[in-house]
Order: sequence, then C-alpha cells, then structure tokens
Amino acid sequence: MAKVELKALRKSFGPIETIHGVDLTIEDGEFCVFVGPSGCGKSTLLRIVAGLEDITAGDLSIGGRRVNDVPPAGRGVAMVFQSYALYPHMNVYNNMAFGLKIPGGDANAVQERVEDAARMLKLDQLLQRLPKQLSGGQRQRVAIGRAIVRKPEVFLFDEPLSNLDAALRIQMRMEIARLHNQLGNTMIYVTHDQVEAMTLADKIVVLNDGNVEQVGAPLDLYHYPRNVFVATFIGAPQMNLMSAEVVSADARSARVRLQDGSEVNVEVDGSHVSAGDNVRLGVRPEDFCETDASVQGVSGEVLAVEPLGEATLIHLRFPGATNDTLIGRFEGAVEAKVGDTVTLRFQPRTGHLFDGDGKALQRHFQYREEAA
Repeated sequence: MAKVELKALRKSFGPIETIHGVDLTIEDGEFCVFVGPSGCGKSTLLRIVAGLEDITAGDLSIGGRRVNDVPPAGRGVAMVFQSYALYPHMNVYNNMAFGLKIPGGDANAVQERVEDAARMLKLDQLLQRLPKQLSGGQRQRVAIGRAIVRKPEVFLFDEPLSNLDAALRIQMRMEIARLHNQLGNTMIYVTHDQVEAMTLADKIVVLNDGNVEQVGAPLDLYHYPRNVFVATFIGAPQMNLMSAEVVSADARSARVRLQDGSEVNVEVDGSHVSAGDNVRLGVRPEDFCETDASVQGVSGEVLAVEPLGEATLIHLRFPGATNDTLIGRFEGAVEAKVGDTVTLRFQPRTGHLFDGDGKALQRHFQYREEAA
C-alpha cells in the first residue's frame, strides 16, 4: 500500500509562504505528475514528500502512515534528481549498490538486486564503466537504477529529463512509462514540460504560485480546463484567447461579439453570464480549419507561416487576442503566405468560454463520445 495523502499542507521559508494549503490524494500505483511554471512550488512539494523539506503545517501520509516527522530513509521513497547525482569515482555497479552497502548486509542479495535492475534498464553490459564513460541517457538510467534497487513504495522524479536532448528525452520518457507498467509502484514526477505530463501521467496536478489549480486525467484537463491558467498551460501551442462581450446566453450556448465586430456561438452553459459581460473566447490551434465555409470563423492578416512537416502553424493578426495574434495548426502544408487575409474557422462545440474572473463555463462537448 503506497497511497500518498497531503492534507492542508503548507510550507513557509521564514515569513514567506510558498505552499498554500494543498489537499491531494495520490492512489496506490498511480503515476502522478506535478506540472507548472518555474517557481510554482512543484519541486518544493516533491521535496516535502521525500522528507528533504520540513512541513510548516498540515499532514503528509504514505501508505496510511503519518510521516511528518519521519526521516527520509524511513519513508519508503526513492528520489531521482535532475542532476543524476552519481559518484564520479565509482563505476555503475557501485553507484547503484551504494545505498544498499550497509554493515552486515548480504552481499549476494545486493548483487542480485543490482543485476536485476541493470537488466531491466539495459545497463548490464555497462556495470564496470565510470559515469564519465556514459551518455546522458545512460547516466539517467543509472540514477533510476539506484532508486529501483532500494525497492521503494514511492518513486520521486525531479525533472529527470531536463538535461537531455530532444531525442533522448523521448526515449527516456518511454522507458520511464515502461518501468511504471512493469513495477506498478506509485510514482510522483515533477516537470515544467506539459508534453511529458500529458504522455506519462495517470493524474496531473497543475500548480501555480503554490496553489493547486486543477487535478485530473490528462485529457480531462485538456478538454475541460477549470480556468484560463490551466487552459493556456496545457496544450502546445497554447490555447488562443480572444476578448469578447456576451450578446446572449442560456444554458445551451452563448453568443459573443469579438473586438473586430464579428459574432460567434460557443456551446457552453451560459446561464452564469449575461448580455454585456466581458468574457474571453478560447480556441485551440488544432480546432481551427481553413476551408470549411459552412462554419463560423475569424479573419485576419497572416503574420508568419511555420511549416513543421507533418503540420503547419499559421500566425494571424487579430485584435483582442493575446498579443493580437492567433495561431492555427493544420495538417500537412498550406497555401497561405505572409500578408494574405485568411479566415480561421471553428465549430461552436470546440470553443471554450471564460468569465470575467477567468473561470471556465461548462462545455457541452464530450470527448469520450467523439473518441468512441
């Protein structure tokens, strides 16, 4: 049993509070990712779980046991750091075995654990090498192996892939996912990269300035963000936002007027807004289309075209959008050129609407039905 529970957890450094009453439950065997911008408190929260930071107020339990005052070694956790933290003078075997080499320990048991972990991570041919003789990805696997041999209840990962190049990050991401499927342990993973969060997590915790903005499955956060912060943080490129005014609204939909004077419908529960209210319309770049004249759209001058191979990004000047620019993402190549006037169209069901406080109005769109 490795359920992790945080109840009204607070952390202060002197007079400055950095974690503001976090309540969170991570189920046994769950892969939970803490995500958010730099300085949001995600690494501090992870270090609290590890026992590397004291708790100012609230309770932390692991496996049903309150561990506020339990030292790191007694919590049943193992941490993988961003910097690998390998001993440069020790070979791979000794780096992985170091935490198990205690007086009176069973040398055969240590060897068996290290060799099992090395085979799992494809390090069995590298056990006699020093860290300087390894690639970045191999060093990170050694750091993960050192955690595995301890057989913890909970694995903690603190931005473990940020020092790797793009190709290695993708490879290691898949290896960490495979490791979770194979071991079944509870894992808590910290990253500022929302792509890592979306691809790895069973549950994502979005943090901002020491507060939990939203908790949920990756696609739930993507399709039903609770507020503007989550909407713009989850998804790449981020969601387009446009200032608008409510023309009419009811429980089925809302009609809004954009700053260029055009009006569009959004299929949301508009019963909490009224005509004249200031709102923001959100449309994800991939929900735009360029050719379907049967649906509503917004028009503007093309500022830039970015061909990516499998897709193309179009940057469009539009008043009232963030930085007065919209981004549309289209499969394959497009004919648009800089200076052209283009209409980006979208279905009413794909739009998002946020009230004056930045809170999302409930969408009627059901992505699970779409997938089916």
